[in-house]
Amino acid sequence: MTSSERSLAKGCAAPGPVPQGLIRLYSMRFCPFAQRARLVLVAKGIKHEVVNINLKSKPDWYLELNPSGMVPTIQTSDGKIIYESAIVCEYLDEVFPGAKLIPSDPYAKAEQKMLLEAFSAVVPVFYQIVFAQKDNKDTTELKSQFLEKLKKLEEALAKKKTPFFGGKSVSFIDYMVWPWFERFSTFGLEGLLDKTPNIKAWRDRMLQDPAVKATFTAPEVLLEFFKLYAQDSLDAVDYGLN
Repeated sequence: MTSSERSLAKGCAAPGPVPQGLIRLYSMRFCPFAQRARLVLVAKGIKHEVVNINLKSKPDWYLELNPSGMVPTIQTSDGKIIYESAIVCEYLDEVFPGAKLIPSDPYAKAEQKMLLEAFSAVVPVFYQIVFAQKDNKDTTELKSQFLEKLKKLEEALAKKKTPFFGGKSVSFIDYMVWPWFERFSTFGLEGLLDKTPNIKAWRDRMLQDPAVKATFTAPEVLLEFFKLYAQDSLDAVDYGLN
């Protein structure tokens, strides 16, 4: 993997063509949605380069690639553009060889998609808590709502009786939900895992996964990034780089 490290902002020149044999990932170092794509790229051993985008000051050429201006976006050497994190990850799993993360069995695949749909209800409450903490607001009620949604995932994992959400080994669904669990300790949500023991054990197992280790960001670094990002700092995305 190669990386441009520093983020490209408005006024920066577009990178050249994607080299043959590589996938280019347009990312942002601290974005959980982009981390989904990085996890899959690493897990499958896909040769890739990373171009980081400053989401507070997006280059015009990037908006031509992805009109939403969000990350991740991937670009192939023959000019294909794919965006939206789950779609990007599904494409990577289908197109590239190596261990398949999405089950071939239609029912098992549907199960993972249902779990991902259930998890999508968790994400908005996560961010409500984060921004309420930033504004020094009481988060008791929000945390209660958050725990209720987490408990549905806890029940699903307990019912499966497997170490991972996808079964006996790490798969698509595990990588799709992981980035937010990585951020629990950053935002003081670690204690909620004591009430969801199966998820807590899953989280401990995920921390040993090679792709998780390769894309992991220390909680204190994430927190400093978030403080700057919440202040609309244009330099937040490059926090920690020399």
